[in-house]
Amino acid sequence: MEVKLRIASSKAQVLLLLMATSTGSAQVASHAPVVIQAPSDPSVIFQPVGRPVVRVNGAVLTDRDLLREMFTIFPYARVHNGFPKPLEAGIRDGAMKMMIFEELVYQEAKRRNMTVPPADLARAKAEFRQQFASPQEYQRLLQAEFQGSEQLLRAKVERSLLIDKLLKLEVTDKAVVSVAEAKAYFDQHPAGFNLPESFSFQSISILPPPNATAAQLQEARKRADNALHQAKATKSHEEFGLLAEKLSEDDFRVMMGDHKPADRSKLPPPVVKALLAMQPGQVSDIIEFDASDYTILRLNVHIPAGMQKFETIKDVLRDQLTKKKNEQIRSALATKLSKKAKIEKA
Repeated sequence: MEVKLRIASSKAQVLLLLMATSTGSAQVASHAPVVIQAPSDPSVIFQPVGRPVVRVNGAVLTDRDLLREMFTIFPYARVHNGFPKPLEAGIRDGAMKMMIFEELVYQEAKRRNMTVPPADLARAKAEFRQQFASPQEYQRLLQAEFQGSEQLLRAKVERSLLIDKLLKLEVTDKAVVSVAEAKAYFDQHPAGFNLPESFSFQSISILPPPNATAAQLQEARKRADNALHQAKATKSHEEFGLLAEKLSEDDFRVMMGDHKPADRSKLPPPVVKALLAMQPGQVSDIIEFDASDYTILRLNVHIPAGMQKFETIKDVLRDQLTKKKNEQIRSALATKLSKKAKIEKA
C-alpha cells in the first residue's frame, strides 16, 4: 500500500503524491505514493507548507502528511471542490489518527529489524514513476516533495512497504475467516439471515439545480449520458464505486454509491422495476425521477425473502466477517502500539 501525494507548487499546480504498492495487494493506502490532481481552485483546500502537526516518539509529521491522508479518505475532493463541509472535521480527525497509526506501525517494523527485498523496492519505485506523464513531471514532484533526492523518495517507498509488511503479518493474515468459521457464525445467528426481499445496490445520481431551465436539464442529461457510458464499462463493485465518488451528486457518493440492503417494500417503484430486471453486477439505464434526478444503478445482490442458504451467501459473509475481524485486530494493534508511545500534537 502506498502514499500518493502531490503538493502545491509555487506555480499553483498541485501534485498529490503517495503511493501504495505492496507485493500481493492492490489496495491503496495513504502511506504509499500515487498521483492525484488537486482542485481546479486550490483555495478550497488548505495549502501544506511542511508545518509540523504531530510528533510520534520524536518523529515529526507535517500538514503535508495530513493532507495526503485526507485525500486517501476522500480522494475526490478535487471533483467536489474540496472536502464536504459537514464531513471535513471528521475526515481531518480520521486522517490524523491514521497518520499516527501508520507511523507507529513503521517504527514497530524498524524495531523488529524488518527489511524490504531489493527487488520489491525496485518494483515499487518503478510503478510509482510510471504514474507520471513525462520525466519532467516526475522531476517536478521530486524537487517539490523530496528536495530532488532519489534517496529520500526511496526511503518513503521503503517506509510504505514496511508498513504493509507488518500489517500483513499482524492484521491481514490473522483476520482471514475460514468457511468453517463463517458457517458456525451462520448457525449461531439464524435471525440475522431470515430477511425480507431486499436489494444491495450502488447508485450514481446526476441532479439538475432546483427549478432548472430547459438548458440546465439538457446539460444534466448530457452529464448523465456520459456517466452511463462510463458506468457500463465498469467491471466491479470497486470500479463503479470509484466512479460514483467522482461523478455522483448525491450523499451516497462518499460511500462509493453504496446502499445497504434495502427492503423492497421501501424502495420507489421505478428502482424496484429496474433492479428486478438486472442480474448481480449489471448496470441499469438512466432512471428519471420527475425530470429532477437522473439515476444509474448497479445491482450487487438480490436477496429473496426467507431464510438464506449458507452456500449462497458464504463468500459475502466471509468477506463481512473478515472485514470486521480486520478492524478489531487493527484497533487492538493501534491500542497496543499507542500505550507506550509519546504523541505530541504540534
